[in-house]
Amino acid sequence: MRSAKIVGVGSYAPPRVLTNQDLARMVDTSDKWIMERTGIRERHIADDKTAASDIGLEAARRALKDARVKPEELDLIIVATITADMSFPSTACLIQDRLGAKKAAAFDLEAACSGFIYALSVARGLIASGEYDTILVVASEVLSKITDWEDRATCVLFGDGAGAVVLKPAKKGQGILSTYLRADGGNWNLLWLPAGGSRIPTTRDSVDKRLHYMKMEGNRVFKIAVQSMTAAAIEGLKKAEVRVEDISLLITHQANLRIINAVAKRLSLPPEKVFINLDRYGNTSAASIPLALDEAAKRGRIKRGDLVILVAFGGGFTWASAVIRWERISLKSYLARFGHRLSSLATRRKRKY
Repeated sequence: MRSAKIVGVGSYAPPRVLTNQDLARMVDTSDKWIMERTGIRERHIADDKTAASDIGLEAARRALKDARVKPEELDLIIVATITADMSFPSTACLIQDRLGAKKAAAFDLEAACSGFIYALSVARGLIASGEYDTILVVASEVLSKITDWEDRATCVLFGDGAGAVVLKPAKKGQGILSTYLRADGGNWNLLWLPAGGSRIPTTRDSVDKRLHYMKMEGNRVFKIAVQSMTAAAIEGLKKAEVRVEDISLLITHQANLRIINAVAKRLSLPPEKVFINLDRYGNTSAASIPLALDEAAKRGRIKRGDLVILVAFGGGFTWASAVIRWERISLKSYLARFGHRLSSLATRRKRKY
């Protein structure tokens, strides 16, 4: 069986930035309180007219451009989200239409904050089987729409954003080396959105009771998240048959700085091998990992041949990991290498003459 590799990556966040100082004028909190407990300094917030498909579309376009792939070349679009535009049709179908990806199948996948890795695993399997050759995976969230801005325990955590990757076939041993997916539905009520589904349909009463906003028991979620993400990383490394010492970069779900640091410590990974952009985006659920992956690639934090491990944990509970051998050459790395070659050539010419 063949493997799958990432050939393009892109991300997008709404332009409006909500700082901790802004939040301090809305609820009883402060920049110091938020930073000490979460590591978040600011987050991006979509306006009233912007939905998940809007920011997901922009991330998708950037990923396609990065991959040099046209929309009509896509075989499948998978969108990971818990904040879909509507119950149906899927957000993936809306993005497919606006992209002009006429021959692509499309569906949504919901695994909360683990959604991107779940979607990545599905896409990898479909490419490995030979079913499809070119797949777009998008993770897009507008969590501001389901955040209770009167609850200081949760409103400081979340932001809006989107990330996307384009996948194509690779030789075995290249690209995505392993994916690991797990879930525990027994803890569903520690992080959930009560109303809006068939269990509690939308009524005046459900709205009055503020049941259309996320609910979370933060302390219990924290402990389980650290344990589950550490376990997912270890199992993913085993499946990929690589050692933790071989990892060049760890990108976790950007939920809380203390969680990220705890997972890195348990894996014995030094700070320079951990990518963090939580301070500028907050928790963007499924979008956090592809958004961070895009930034890491654009900044030259990932070089061709590097081993990258992605780890996530989310409501459900779900948790997942993916080990990737990076196949792309970032523009920054390319320019650096090109500049080095020019410098070497100039030096040789000086010596010659």
